[in-house]
Amino acid sequence: MIFPKFPDNEKERVAELKKYNLLDTLSENDFDNITALVAAICEVPISLITLLDSDRNFFKSHFGLDFNQSPRNISFCGHAILQDEEIFIVEDAANDLRFKDNPLVTEANALFYAGVPLVNSNGFKLGTLCVFDHKPRKLTELQITSLKALGKQVVILFELRRKNKLLTEFQKELQQRNERLVKFAQVVSHDLKSPLANITSLTRMLREENIQTLSEDSGMYLNYIEESSFSLKNYINGILKFYKTDELIDAQKEDVPLKQVFEEINEILITDDIVFEYPTAPVLQNVNKAALTQIFLNLIDNSLKYNLNPQRMVSVTYTEEPDFHKFSIKDNGMGIDLGVQEEIFTLFKTTGIKDRDGKEGTGIGLATVKSLVSKLGGTISLDSEPGKGSIFTFTIQK
Repeated sequence: MIFPKFPDNEKERVAELKKYNLLDTLSENDFDNITALVAAICEVPISLITLLDSDRNFFKSHFGLDFNQSPRNISFCGHAILQDEEIFIVEDAANDLRFKDNPLVTEANALFYAGVPLVNSNGFKLGTLCVFDHKPRKLTELQITSLKALGKQVVILFELRRKNKLLTEFQKELQQRNERLVKFAQVVSHDLKSPLANITSLTRMLREENIQTLSEDSGMYLNYIEESSFSLKNYINGILKFYKTDELIDAQKEDVPLKQVFEEINEILITDDIVFEYPTAPVLQNVNKAALTQIFLNLIDNSLKYNLNPQRMVSVTYTEEPDFHKFSIKDNGMGIDLGVQEEIFTLFKTTGIKDRDGKEGTGIGLATVKSLVSKLGGTISLDSEPGKGSIFTFTIQK
């Protein structure tokens, strides 16, 4: 009997194997189906997916055996991973110098072996897909071809399993980060609102009590403080709104008459100098009213704020598509330069343009809109030209 040697890259090979987190795991149907199929194709009683650990063979799948590991130093697979060939075959182990007094041969009557090394994308041999028989024999060309092909399929399953695990871990980490960020935003916003309100109130009191004695510069400084407080308040409210999009998405779906949605928006945003046109039908079935209303509020409010015309106009249209509800919001406002249109949906990205009250945006509102639209399974786009207004078009999945 000849004990199998360790590959030259054994340390790196074992480290690569452990990245897959397959050792000491339970059986899985995808792998068990392959060993059952291999046994049927090769007409053998035993088929294994073997992973070679430092001192043992762990059987990720074992067809025809009731145990899931064995010593590596007496294994056929330990020899198989040392070969350069795609398949390692021992037709009669009793007459092979390497195996004739091996306990697997003398005690378990393993006389025939064929194993395909499981080589990953980095070139490491993680183990084998192998078959055993209790009698000497040969494999047909079809059986050899099938064994090689299924060996490649095992490696593909390894890779998919690893990627799925990494994706799950990444999603879990991302969720935890988002939860921490939401909590941080809520704490910071809460802690800032009170002193911010105090600053605003004290500034107004100071102006009112000293209105006769304030110099022009002092009045200007107080205006700056008020404007800065107002901008900070908008940032705080915008951040809270952005991080509450998940709460809106979780709202219960309902049948929503479009006319009702726009009548509510009309009461909140529309004044006498505004022409507001909107569809009065149909009733949208099973949609998220809270999220949809928030999208409209943000987009229509933007259309009105960034509009210097004496008479502002906003027109909403609706189109039903096979899989989506499609809306367009057209205005006669300032318009947006083509050079920044791709960036306006990015959080905290602003155009530098001031609204009709002379205030610059926070870069949060449109990011919130895009987040909501994406979570509703839709897309949003912009068609705009400076001085000619804008058209925002978005869809939500039915």
